[in-house]
Parts: sequence; C-alpha cells; structure tokens
Amino acid sequence: MSDFPSSTVLCKSPRVTIVGAGRVGSTLAQRIAEKNLADVVLLDIVEGMPQGLALDLLEARGLELHNRQISGTNNYADTANSAIVVITAGFPRKPGMSRDDLLKINAKIVVDAAKNAIAHSPHAIFIVVTNPLDVMTYLTWQATNLPRNQVMGMAGVLDSARFETFIALELGVLPADVKAMVLGSHGDLMVPLARYATVNGIPITELLDAATIERLVQRTRNGGAEIVELMHTGGAFFAPASATSLMVESILLNQSRLLPVAAYLQGEYGLNDIVIGVPCRLGCAGVENILELTLSDEENAALQTSAHSVRQNIQRAQEILSAIGDR
Repeated sequence: MSDFPSSTVLCKSPRVTIVGAGRVGSTLAQRIAEKNLADVVLLDIVEGMPQGLALDLLEARGLELHNRQISGTNNYADTANSAIVVITAGFPRKPGMSRDDLLKINAKIVVDAAKNAIAHSPHAIFIVVTNPLDVMTYLTWQATNLPRNQVMGMAGVLDSARFETFIALELGVLPADVKAMVLGSHGDLMVPLARYATVNGIPITELLDAATIERLVQRTRNGGAEIVELMHTGGAFFAPASATSLMVESILLNQSRLLPVAAYLQGEYGLNDIVIGVPCRLGCAGVENILELTLSDEENAALQTSAHSVRQNIQRAQEILSAIGDR
C-alpha cells in the first residue's frame, strides 16, 4: 500500500448555529442536516435539551443517509466560526397575541443572542426568525454592527409560501406551479402582490375574481394567527423551518436566488434606516442586492403604511432596551 503525505490542513464543513432549540430551531436543524448543507450546532439556555435533540438527530443519520455533524450546547464558545447564525430564540405567540405583543419579551433575548454569537463568529451571516421579525432583525443588525448584507430576517419566504398554498388550494393546482411575492412587514400589514402571483406564468388575475383574490390575501396576512388559534399551545414551525432552510441553502451554495427577505434599507423604496421585507438576491455574501419593483400607487401606499408600523415598533424596542440599559 502506498503512503501518502499527511495533511496539516483539516477538512472543514460549513457550520450553521441555531440559537433556540424549540420547534422551529430543532426542525430547521433537521432540514439543514438532511439536505446535507452544513454541520449544525443547536444552542439553548435549557440544559440538556439541545444536547438531547442533537443526539436524537445524530441517531437518524444512517437512516437519512447523511453524515453531517450535529451538536447541542448551552455555551456560545461551541458555536465559534459559524458561517451562518440563525436566531429563533424567544417566546412564541399564544392565542390572541399579535407578533407585536412579543416585542418587550423578545427584544432583550435577541440582542443578547446576537452579541454572544457575534463574539465567537465575527464574520457570520445572521438570519433572524424571532417575532416581531422586522424589529428583531433591526436590533440584531444594531447589536452586531455588521454590514447590512450580513443581517436579514426570514419573513417574505414564509408569507409567500402561504400565499402560494392558498392559491393552489383554491385552484386545485400543484403548489410548485404557483409563484408569489409578499413584501412589507411580517404581520397584519404585509403586502401580498397579487399581480405578481402566477400559476405556470399565468397571472392569478386571469384565473380568479377580485373578491376571491382579496380573500386569499387576507388569509395570507392572517396565516400565522390562524395556526396559533388552531393549535392553542404554539405556532407554526414546519413551514418557518423550511423557509429558513431555503435561505440558508441559497447562501451556502451561492445560488443567488431572488427571495423576499427582511433587509435593512438605505433609500430603496423611499425608505431609510428600517428593516422590512423586499425582494433580495441571496448568495454567499448574504444579501447581494435588493430589487426595486415598480409598485402601483396602492401597493406603494400599503408598503409605506407597513413601514410606518415597523418604524414605530423599532422605536418602542429601543426605548425598552434603553430603560434596561441594553442597547
């Protein structure tokens, strides 16, 4: 047998850290590992929980035919040198609660998570999933002091997927044939763009009447709350994990996919110093660019209204953090 020179260079796989090992976080870990995208570190403050979930996922590797490393920890030092950090930590919505009701509870959790994670992974790209998402993404950008292309929120991918689902159910067509785009905040003031929604290239305005489209738009806006009301004890996690996984995939594989993402704006759509959902191209640098769609007067007014609400909540969050001395 021939001898080969030993290498001093270790072969390293990309690492994705998920802060928060609840339903969204643990399902996302499963998605990333089983798609063979990266090694995964699950972090949570509850001792034993992320370790147990990681072991459970490890024991499924042979069955799912992948060899990704999955670990659980309560220590941010174990997340060092992550390519991507996903923040899902925070309290979930309960029946009757809006995403904005979570503002006071989750602001400090997210800021602490961002500061701890950036200390060990200073070059990471951050994806925020915690609600209220647009505000939490802004706070993460502020806490990490990263360039705006490296901080984003998962919102529009999920909201667009919900719009696509409702269109497919209404028409009885294959969901994969439906494409839609949802802008604005991740909440009741989101802006589903009906005229950009198509079924195999055919606009839904050719397939559905205005009243039906408006009903589907309203159901999309209420998509998260509908699940919360049905479940009583929690919110959505399968679809949010899939949406986040799609973003992780586009970044790690440098796919440059055009996706609706909560991004920091500097003049785009006439908005400054705010995070809100807009079409972005995602690649290895994070947000590679922001596409400015030509909006109708009605669509633009809806986006501006959505942005106004986000800006008010950002101000409230900053006041809350200032009061507790954490900015």
